[in-house]
Amino acid sequence: MQVHQILKSKGTDGVYTVTPGTKVSEAARILTEKRIGTVVVSEDGETALGILSERDIVRELASKGAACLDASVDTYMTSDPYTCAREDSADAILTRMTEGRFRHMPVVEDGKMVGLVTLGDVVKARLTELSAEKDALEDMISNPW
Repeated sequence: MQVHQILKSKGTDGVYTVTPGTKVSEAARILTEKRIGTVVVSEDGETALGILSERDIVRELASKGAACLDASVDTYMTSDPYTCAREDSADAILTRMTEGRFRHMPVVEDGKMVGLVTLGDVVKARLTELSAEKDALEDMISNPW
């Protein structure tokens, strides 16, 4: 399975972005309202400068308290996030996410962000693929002719 297949199965919600300088409290509001785990920090909505996740916010709340909510997202974002291409395999993405210990990856084509895949998206795709393989093997065993 490839990234473009995962994006196709996700639908067309797009990638939620915020601009540098946006307050962390506003990013938290967007995360809650949209029921998502991350926002991409981008000046133009097409280039990923960084990623701010709900985990990043919770980590800063624990160490700095509520004052971190008045800071800008670029203070706590992960800069220069790993990206992938539509042609990348789900296995390669899963390996990169697991080794890097992150859960969100922008999909970039011709220098522009075209989507976002999550660890959950990739795991779901792999489980679907494995289930189809299992069914095909069971069918081959049950119906050898």
